[in-house]
Amino acid sequence: MKKLRLGIIGCGGRFNAHLNGLLQLDNAEIVAVADPIEERRIAAGKNTGAKKIYHDHTDLYNNESRDTLDAVMIFIEPTAHTDTETRAIDMGLHFFIEKPMTMDLELADTVLKKSEEKGLITSVGFQDRYLDLIDIIKAELPKHKQGGLVYGAWVGGIPGVWWWQKKSTCGGQLVEQNIHLLDGLRYLYGEPLSVYATCSRGMVVPGVDASPEYDTDDHSTAVIRFKNNVTAALVSGCYSKTVRPNCGYVITLDDMILDYRLRNNLIITTQTETRDIKRSMDQTFALDQAFVQAVLTGDRSLIRSPYGDALKSLKLAFAANKSMETGEVIYF
Repeated sequence: MKKLRLGIIGCGGRFNAHLNGLLQLDNAEIVAVADPIEERRIAAGKNTGAKKIYHDHTDLYNNESRDTLDAVMIFIEPTAHTDTETRAIDMGLHFFIEKPMTMDLELADTVLKKSEEKGLITSVGFQDRYLDLIDIIKAELPKHKQGGLVYGAWVGGIPGVWWWQKKSTCGGQLVEQNIHLLDGLRYLYGEPLSVYATCSRGMVVPGVDASPEYDTDDHSTAVIRFKNNVTAALVSGCYSKTVRPNCGYVITLDDMILDYRLRNNLIITTQTETRDIKRSMDQTFALDQAFVQAVLTGDRSLIRSPYGDALKSLKLAFAANKSMETGEVIYF
């Protein structure tokens, strides 16, 4: 069996979230890993069996080629993207990249243009597109009268990684974290017509509740209009310390409520019945499996979030940030 030869760039938390699934794939092997932190790259080499261990992506690209690698998987923080993708493209390497892909939209446009010119297969880590519960919602929506209200929420605490606490390095919670639900709205309803957003600070005290450098939004609300009379209100909050509300979507149709509890279950309510459907699969594994299979077979239809489509979600998140700053409605 032909195996996809993978290089890993970034061996931190997101890589570890993918690791068990990647090791289960019998049609892929990790042959090289790279991370500036010695402890992490050595652990990654040990855990994956990779014989080639590099200091960073530059070191990896300088020592590998299309003869030794088929693809790279990139798990680095948003502001760490420099030539990480463009060098892979120049080498003809297909690539997977975690979200958000970058804080630099000009760079993202360049990556998209170059990867499309090379005909490379790309995938972005919007894992929920592969989730069985989202498949059920996507199949159910066309069966009902179009239109209605969608309430989406991701409210919790502050992740511990340093770059999450500064808006300049993460883009804020909507860009860094709740972009999953933002992308899900596009996946379910298509391209937006407009977005209006507000934000607030003051609940989280820098140096007390968070890092002294904390300067991002405690919470925000984005109102997004779609075609067919659909309006979504998407709230994000990172101020919650000890309790957490239900996160996910509540989709109110004319004759049904779809209550999606984030990556856990889906409660479907009609006039006559209530059904509670539990998640039955690992969406991160499905995401990785699809990327590996797509590269091996050339079947692009397996990828539900290629770079170009994911960039639309990133630009929507940045448009919401612009609306927060200006108080204006952003039209598309």
